[in-house]
Amino acid sequence: MRKRIVLKLSGEALAGENRAGINHQKVNEIASEIKALYDLGNVELGIVVGAGNIWRGRDAIESGMDRSSADYMGMLATILNALALQNSLERLGCDTRAMTSLEIPAVAEPYIRRKAISHLEKNRIVIFGGGNGIPFFTTDTTAALRSAELGAHLILMAKNGVDGVYDCDPRTNKNAVKFTKLSHLDVLEKHLNVMDMTAATLCKENNIDIIVFDMNVKGNIARAATDFSIGTLISNKI
Repeated sequence: MRKRIVLKLSGEALAGENRAGINHQKVNEIASEIKALYDLGNVELGIVVGAGNIWRGRDAIESGMDRSSADYMGMLATILNALALQNSLERLGCDTRAMTSLEIPAVAEPYIRRKAISHLEKNRIVIFGGGNGIPFFTTDTTAALRSAELGAHLILMAKNGVDGVYDCDPRTNKNAVKFTKLSHLDVLEKHLNVMDMTAATLCKENNIDIIVFDMNVKGNIARAATDFSIGTLISNKI
C-alpha cells in the first residue's frame, strides 16, 4: 500500500546561492531529488512550495503595504515556483499536475480536493500553488491543510541548510541543542520555530507527523519518507 505524503519546500530553496529569484540549476537538482522519492513507487506525493525567493510579504508589510495585498502577491509568487518545479519534474519523466487555490486556468488546474486525490491515486505528483487562496495564512498552513484534506499523515518539512529542530537558532548559537523527537504539544508550548502555530495546531489535531530535515544533503528527500533519524520527528505518538 502506498503512503500519501506532502513535501513542503521553501521558496528560498529554489533560489540557490543567489538567495533571490529562481535558479534553474537548483530547481533541476531539487527535481532530481524529488524524482528519487517518486521512483520508490510506494508513495503518493503532493508538494507545497513557498515564495520567499520572489516575494517577502513581511518586508512589504513593514514598509506600509496592506497585509492582504502583500499576501495575495505572495500567493502569485508560489504559482511561479510551482510551474518552474513542474517543468523540471516533467523533463525527468514524472507525471505531474499543478493545482492552484487562485483560479488561473490558462496555467494550472483549480484546486479541487477530489480531483487532487484522483491525481495522487494515478501516481501523479501534485504541486500546490497559490497557498490557501486567502490572506493571513502561510504556506506552512497550506501544507498542513492539504495534508488533512487529502488524508496524508506525514509532512516532509525540507529545510534549507538546517538538519532539524533546535532549542535556538544553530546558525547564530553554536551551543544550540538539536531535538531528535518532539510531540506536537512540545512544539506549541515551547514556541519552537518549526512552522506557524496555525499549521502546528492543524497537524496536532489531525495526527499528521512532521519530519524536519536538511534538503541540501543528497538523497535526503527520498530518505526522509522512511528514515526519521536524519532530522527531527514531530508526532502525537511521542
